[in-house]
Amino acid sequence: MENYLEINKKSWNAKVEPHLKSDFYFVDEFLKGRTSLNPIETELLGDIKGKTILHLQCHFGQDSISLSRMGAKVTGIDLSDKAIEAAKDLAEKCKTDTEFICSDVYDLPNNLDQKFDIVFTSYGTVGWLPDLEKWATVIDHFLKPDGKFIMAEFHPVIWMFDDDFKDIAYNYFNEKPIAETYEGTYADFSAEIVQEYVMWNHSLSEVMQNLINKNLVIEQFQEFDWSPYPCFKHIEEFEKGKWRTKRFGNKIPMVYAISAQKKSS
Repeated sequence: MENYLEINKKSWNAKVEPHLKSDFYFVDEFLKGRTSLNPIETELLGDIKGKTILHLQCHFGQDSISLSRMGAKVTGIDLSDKAIEAAKDLAEKCKTDTEFICSDVYDLPNNLDQKFDIVFTSYGTVGWLPDLEKWATVIDHFLKPDGKFIMAEFHPVIWMFDDDFKDIAYNYFNEKPIAETYEGTYADFSAEIVQEYVMWNHSLSEVMQNLINKNLVIEQFQEFDWSPYPCFKHIEEFEKGKWRTKRFGNKIPMVYAISAQKKSS
């Protein structure tokens, strides 16, 4: 899939406008000060006041701006030029100094010359990347010695199922690109958009071993039997802000989180 970047950029550009209007992203409440971050990631981040943070695959910047509101100096990057344009506009409206750069993750070292205390990524990010060795190399490149990598992500078990959670349709392991066409979007299933996209499934071992290979010491690894987002079909809220699939309940993992520290040389 040599043209996967072109396909996925077009797909994410198409999502920006319906996402800005969706209840999923609650933009009006966000402008009034509501955070977009969840306890899963904020507990791993801890006190970030005065820290520099690189936020990979930031979409239109809500989490980046939320991190800025917590006192960090934040740079968000995303492949979608329309998302970055919306992020800059949102940061201006929120009166934060959050910076945004339009860049593919792999090409970021050519577009940014800085080291960070924390590299952060969350929810629906690594599946858009074919090569996690390259991904881990980028993380290592931008982290200061003793810097932290914080990640919250949907569990790879989730991506094995079809959209209705009836059958196992995909390999747990990174077997091949998954190229499909999708109607609507996870933030609004009724949105009148049709998108092609290319994704990859990545096992937990693939994620963690590539981080370990770059001298990142995994300090915390957590798994959760719920999602902080209702972004799947046939899902129900069992506690405030916590969703599970109707079919499986608490029987399958839905999210995992990692905190890793870069070894100082």
